[in-house]
Amino acid sequence: MKNLKYAILFVVLVFSCSKESSKRQPLDYLPQNPEFVFRINQLEGLKSSLKNNDLLKSLSSSEVSQNLTDKLDLIQHFSTEEEILLSFIHDQNDSLQYSLATHLNKYLFQIDSLPNHKLETITDQGFTFSKTTIDQHILYSVSKDSIFIGASTLDLLKNCLKSNIKGSEWLELLNSSNSGSDLSVFINNKNHSIPQNIFYLDSISSASFSSYYNLDIDLNQDAVIYNGVTKATDSTKSFINQFKGIQPQENELAKITPANSDGFLSFTFANYSQLKPQLRLPEIADSLRVETSLFDNIIEVGLIFEGNDQAVVLNSLDDLSTLESLESSLIETYRQVEIHEFKYPEFFHQSFGSLVPYSTATKYCQLNQFFVFSDSYELLQNIIVNFQNNTTLSHRDYYEDIKMQLSDESSLLMVGNQETLSNFFEKNLNEEQAFKLNQYKVSAIQFIYDQDFAHINGIFKKAKTKAVDNSISEEFSIELDAALINEPKFVSNHITKEKEIVVQDIKNNLYLISNSGKVLWKKQLHGPILGQISQIDMYKNGRLQLAFATPHRVYVLDRNGKEVDPFPLKFNDDITQPLAVFDYDNNKKYRLIITQGNRIYMVDGRGKSVKGFNFKGTEKNLVHAPQHIRIGNKDYLLFQTEDKIYIQDRVGKTRVTPKNQYQYSDTGIYEFENKFITTAKDGILVTIDQSGNTASRDLKLTDHHKLVTTSKTLVAMSENRLTIKNKTIELDFGNYTDPDIFYLNDKIYVTVTDLQTQKVYLFDSNAKPINNFPVYGTSKMALDNIDKDRNLEFVTQGENNSILIYQIN
Repeated sequence: MKNLKYAILFVVLVFSCSKESSKRQPLDYLPQNPEFVFRINQLEGLKSSLKNNDLLKSLSSSEVSQNLTDKLDLIQHFSTEEEILLSFIHDQNDSLQYSLATHLNKYLFQIDSLPNHKLETITDQGFTFSKTTIDQHILYSVSKDSIFIGASTLDLLKNCLKSNIKGSEWLELLNSSNSGSDLSVFINNKNHSIPQNIFYLDSISSASFSSYYNLDIDLNQDAVIYNGVTKATDSTKSFINQFKGIQPQENELAKITPANSDGFLSFTFANYSQLKPQLRLPEIADSLRVETSLFDNIIEVGLIFEGNDQAVVLNSLDDLSTLESLESSLIETYRQVEIHEFKYPEFFHQSFGSLVPYSTATKYCQLNQFFVFSDSYELLQNIIVNFQNNTTLSHRDYYEDIKMQLSDESSLLMVGNQETLSNFFEKNLNEEQAFKLNQYKVSAIQFIYDQDFAHINGIFKKAKTKAVDNSISEEFSIELDAALINEPKFVSNHITKEKEIVVQDIKNNLYLISNSGKVLWKKQLHGPILGQISQIDMYKNGRLQLAFATPHRVYVLDRNGKEVDPFPLKFNDDITQPLAVFDYDNNKKYRLIITQGNRIYMVDGRGKSVKGFNFKGTEKNLVHAPQHIRIGNKDYLLFQTEDKIYIQDRVGKTRVTPKNQYQYSDTGIYEFENKFITTAKDGILVTIDQSGNTASRDLKLTDHHKLVTTSKTLVAMSENRLTIKNKTIELDFGNYTDPDIFYLNDKIYVTVTDLQTQKVYLFDSNAKPINNFPVYGTSKMALDNIDKDRNLEFVTQGENNSILIYQIN
């Protein structure tokens, strides 16, 4: 009997494993031999990144970009948090077609509300296909194994259903994608998918460079950063395999490349004798071969480009030995640097093949460990001048900036300036127009050979203008999909310990945006957020969640925008005040307080009703969210209506009964000098001590006023009069937001925004304006240090659908 039980258990386990392994994935429905595969990890984030990326906007007018945008027009109607695999292939007519596959959900492709759409059904080969037409754009689709599969043609869709890519030599490379990137792109170059001129040198053919590429791409507002791998399956013909088994060395050519040059190419090796047998060298007669020990101590060879001129550079470990290998025939001296004759102009091409197509070098000079060869006096002189003046690329901030995305050591490194980049895109996009890329001072791509594949790192990035001290600089602006419904705020990233931005649009989409301007996710909510968003550590593990209320929901979201069970809590009656979150002892035993008119509900961090809390509500509706104040070792829960303040203890019992009540404003209650402080509707300042004694004082506030305090700093805004502590300043007449207080770097900051003139003001605790304020903004600001530098940043709304990040330098 015992053996029978084990046998049954074994069969069940085998069956379960077999069932699990047979579960189909979107990857199973790629066409048999795709040329490109785009792996979209977060569709909404990618849409925003594509819209806001400066480089892509600069290229958007190209015919290739417009054709691709038109081809993929239907993708904008998809809504999913799952990955999408988008593949491209040319048909028999050499027209580019696409297919896509993703996990099915009921909201994936909803088009009922769209005008000019048509839905047809086609039955063929035992399948029922859908044909969707929207404004002349057609998508054929079918659902199978809970996977949605679509294609631009019916033949391609059938190809995807019949496809079997298991065992394909490129599959492992495709699966190496990083799910955290905006987009992963797989390129099957066996079909010569890459344009011929993808590299700066025409002598390096992209068709024969490598077989497959897989790149993870991150799109920031001012940069395109990509990392990945490439693999060549033909070890004898592929260009990249020349570096197989060759240990990469540090690329130092930037130390000698003038900042005003067009760029450089650098390749490295530990030993030329090891590299030479793997190079594809031109055939030359024995009588023309030059025997020399010139490369015995060379670890880097490169080319510097300047207009039509080029220079070959050798980087030597032993410059004295290298110098002894060169014949010395002095031509002239320039700035105390000797320029010598070089008698073998074709030597470098003969020694390195297509890596060095240059074969006209007739002169050379030495600058420290670098030996520079060229036929151009002007280029040699320019290299000497920049080297002596420390104006080479290595001394430029914008080059140091992109180096942070590169490895110090690589097999092959190519760097180009803005003209080189513009020419690169003009060639590959077949455009005659000159792209405006002047701010892209330098771009780079590098390859690092490792066993049987090579790592790839690359970057296109706008150069930042160096900030002037005491200035305000706009770091970026992000355009969202719809107008904003509330002002942007900062929240903490528990992983990086930096800040990110949350904001909601009028379609009730909540966005999380990184401090570099990238939309990390977008989530549709059931209504607008009431008031602030709080952060809680629900599981007490250091991972923060977002907690907030909408009119009929209480949400808790993780940092990926996923709802945390059992949230959201759903309510039939309206929630009338923002969610209040209390953590009495800072021990992460949270209390979430929900207000519905005059009724109060308290739940814990797991959404369960808190037993023992007996305060059920007030006589009239609350005019402000419930508040928690601790004075000394006592906790006070405060609930405010238009004519009464309730001051309770943790379990809801009355702790303080004010001896007098007033007609209160909705400004809230604050702790100020160990007392409770608020205002009446007529602007009178009301204080309540812990015994319930009340006092009032006339601050000359009108009935149109707002109050905010810290324990020692009182700030009031009345019409155009701003009072900070005991000092009052008069601003221009306008429509001002409520004031806010920020305490950062041991300093008090006070801010208001004039919505009428769209000016954001910032003052210190002595009511003195901060230098260079006001600045443009159309909402309240949030102020913080959002990154790891010493400067403060602030976020505000710009246009109705955009946010702005500024830095105070």
